[in-house]
Amino acid sequence: MTLCRIHCHLNLQFPSNTPRIPSTFHSLFTPNKVRFSSVLRRTCGVIRSHMTMEEKPLSQNNRMLVFVPAHPLIKHWVSVLRNEQTPCPIFRNAMAELGRLLMYEASRDWLPTVSGEIQSPLGVASVEFIDPREPVAVIPILRAGLALAEHASSILPATKTYHLGMSRDEETLQPTIYLNKLPAKFAEGSKVFVVDPMLATGGTIVAALNLLKDRGVSNKQIKVISACSSPPALEKLSEQFPGLQVYTGIIDPVLNDKGFIIPGLGDAGDRSYGT
Repeated sequence: MTLCRIHCHLNLQFPSNTPRIPSTFHSLFTPNKVRFSSVLRRTCGVIRSHMTMEEKPLSQNNRMLVFVPAHPLIKHWVSVLRNEQTPCPIFRNAMAELGRLLMYEASRDWLPTVSGEIQSPLGVASVEFIDPREPVAVIPILRAGLALAEHASSILPATKTYHLGMSRDEETLQPTIYLNKLPAKFAEGSKVFVVDPMLATGGTIVAALNLLKDRGVSNKQIKVISACSSPPALEKLSEQFPGLQVYTGIIDPVLNDKGFIIPGLGDAGDRSYGT
């Protein structure tokens, strides 16, 4: 196995005529320090919520990890989602397939298991199952999050789904909660997927994670699943939720004045449901 690790410190401005960076992970987090690590077929960025210029070792608790898995199927479904000609049913299916792949990647070495022995047709075999006594909490942020989380139960043997409805004011870009089905308290050690297709300004995802924090869930118990992310949102998450992990299909460099990611996917909710 070959390990390629690149260390760099960035303080970059990106004018409109800057060429796209030919990389799966776009290094656009300023003024934070960013380290990139590419191992096998997963791309990982480590965002440090730490702004001093002095070099000091930071514990894992002070880092937010951003993964952009370099799987060709993930690239395929992101491309389908980007195409403005993709019709609504195919767009929704592409969102569901992308969510399935991202959750598969995010669940590596994270799910609780139980070991034992079973009798196969030809002998005794040592086996390992996902522990059904500890279901993963899946929290889609409505409405577009429903499409991205559609296949959660097919990839995860034991889940509980809690719906969280949030809308963004198009003038202020601030989120409003219109539906909250979260429990008053999560069980100790709960593992939680928060599914939000578009991490644009970061207001919605920050509000959702604060609700989880109020219910006893630590940053390291949460993994965020997103189709498309932007540097402003990831920077907010890095500053406010050290230890968090984000799995996203793509990172795009720009937000427009209406808070939409450019080039992005368009309005994921409208394109998923045609309304």
